[in-house]
Amino acid sequence: MNDFLSKEIHSLAKQIKKGEISLVQLVKSTIDRIKKTDPTLNAYITVNEDKALKDANEMEKEIKQGNYKGPLHGIPIGIKDNIFTKGIKTTMGSEIYRNFSPKENAFVINRLIKAGAIIIGKNNTHQFAFGPTGDRSHVGPAHNPYNIKKMTGGSSGGSAAAVSAYLCFGALGTDTGGSVRVPASFCGIVGMKPTFGSISNRGVYPLSWSLDHVGPLTRSVIDNALLLNEMVAYDREDPKSIRRKKEDYTRLLGKDMKGKIIGIPTAYYYEDIDEEIQSAIKNVIHTFEMLGAEIRQIKLSISERSLEAQRIILRTEAYTVHENNLKEYPDLWDEEVKERLQTGLLTKGFEFARALQNRELAKKEFNEALDDCDILLTPTMSILPPDIGSRDVTITNRYGNHIRSTITKLTSPTNLNGFPSLTVPCGFSKDSLPIGVQLIGKEFDEATLYQFGFALEQEISQEINKKRHSIMLSL
Repeated sequence: MNDFLSKEIHSLAKQIKKGEISLVQLVKSTIDRIKKTDPTLNAYITVNEDKALKDANEMEKEIKQGNYKGPLHGIPIGIKDNIFTKGIKTTMGSEIYRNFSPKENAFVINRLIKAGAIIIGKNNTHQFAFGPTGDRSHVGPAHNPYNIKKMTGGSSGGSAAAVSAYLCFGALGTDTGGSVRVPASFCGIVGMKPTFGSISNRGVYPLSWSLDHVGPLTRSVIDNALLLNEMVAYDREDPKSIRRKKEDYTRLLGKDMKGKIIGIPTAYYYEDIDEEIQSAIKNVIHTFEMLGAEIRQIKLSISERSLEAQRIILRTEAYTVHENNLKEYPDLWDEEVKERLQTGLLTKGFEFARALQNRELAKKEFNEALDDCDILLTPTMSILPPDIGSRDVTITNRYGNHIRSTITKLTSPTNLNGFPSLTVPCGFSKDSLPIGVQLIGKEFDEATLYQFGFALEQEISQEINKKRHSIMLSL
């Protein structure tokens, strides 16, 4: 494996700008790595080999002509297979769309192309992005690079596995109940779910119109911020897109923690957590204290009504999206996904109306909690990556928790209220499975989340990167 495949975007970009790395060779090496490793991981559904090589050649010429576009220029990026890419198959992880090629790019894809990124391929996804386990796709499950018997998490599991295993340098995923942060945590990388409305969803196959978020997955915090810089833009054709002043999400990186306040919720987020995860999070809190941050206990009630609101909105909107396909293609579904979609028929109108009202109450609760601190700190996951195909889990000696509700327990609250949430690797279990910490911020305050994530990363990334590199070289 070429050494530059393990590099991060920000350092690779410096060499690309100077002409020290051939973009054609960079893409060739990435494709060679995919061909060697992906039969084991199943992180890609489609590899964009010919077009990527052609684009690399054009990108290289532009640099020689003095037209360097920025830190994403010539960088191979993976795209979750529910985000439309013109002329490249986009299957949604479903037999129904196995030969579908969009006629237009998603808005966010055009943003990346404008920044010079090279689309290296389409990443495996849980069918129609409707599942946090990542193991229900028409091409089979994606496999966790740290242990191929384990789940990547979903639904952006292929994107997370590809980034972690050096099969691309960054990737896009979508997050409706945690589907960027779950696989990022399980695969030991950085994942951001930005504020709802900050990134256009136009050209992304919907799961839930009011809960869906597009987000970046990378191996480092600075790379994540660089991707978000290019992804955020107002889209007048997306009714949920919010116009904001252009900002640089890297601007607070390196600022110290003195005087900063971290809120630790006193309930919900720290209940029924795997002991190894608890230990890792305690170390994170201690690290921030050593860096000068104040740790403050915060009262934040995650009520059953808000959890039920997220479930009602998701299943109702998902059924509405898929109603026609369920009728026209009744036999082309994963049965688990189909059964889950059909629960949307059970929702009554007054229940949906009440769920919308409860979402506003949940948003108010988070705003009040964040009045007393800069960010909230929680585990990203309550469990370590389970075996592929498993559906019941044991937490703190209690067996029988269904895996879907367990996996999304700590991530789904901010899908409901739309607040930004960042997961950063913070350690490993005794069996070398990744553990992530979740940082939750105020609306449109992603830069502060990156500031905290970067500060933590600077303290602990050497050990994490060393372990990742050792494991990924063995694939």
